[in-house]
Amino acid sequence: MPRTKRSLRRCSGNVIFQKGDSMLEFLQELDGNILLFIQEYLRQPWMDGFWKTITHLGDAGMFWIVTAIVLLIWKRTRKAGLSASLALIIGALITNVALKNLMARIRPYEVVAGLTRIIEQQHDFSFPSGHTCASFAAAFALYRTLPRKWGIACLVLAALISFSRLYVGVHYPSDVLGGGVVGIFAGWAGTALANLISAASSQQPPQNP
Repeated sequence: MPRTKRSLRRCSGNVIFQKGDSMLEFLQELDGNILLFIQEYLRQPWMDGFWKTITHLGDAGMFWIVTAIVLLIWKRTRKAGLSASLALIIGALITNVALKNLMARIRPYEVVAGLTRIIEQQHDFSFPSGHTCASFAAAFALYRTLPRKWGIACLVLAALISFSRLYVGVHYPSDVLGGGVVGIFAGWAGTALANLISAASSQQPPQNP
């Protein structure tokens, strides 16, 4: 009887693993089919230049890094610049240092049959999207610290950069989704940390000359 119970547990475990594998295969296929749909029905030669430009705005997070540096110059926007800077650092550590190397997901244009990229080959892993993470990290931090109209503009640009990664064929939709989640968390964490730093600095007594 005990042997039979162990056998049943082993069989049920195998069923769970098989269901898990089937779900992963389904999600992988769905990811690929979405990219093929974008390539077939949304990608147009007259739009390629626009989306290439948008996607290159997010290269190495440079647009957001420059924006954060500029905001650090003026006192009234310094907190926003600090929040965005911290958010970018947190997002990069989670995404580029940890998750990309941990997940080691191959780029979709190397896996999905019929999918072609329209920008240069990427030299790191696919999940999560670093462009998306950096964009939403900075944009969410700026949304929380700048006037509403500028914060919304930043979020719109972050969304455009994120979609551009699908349009040019270098990321799966789940890469972009994962990057967005990490980015929003990093934006929240960066803003919270900036608030702590600002509060601590404001409580320090002035130094005697």
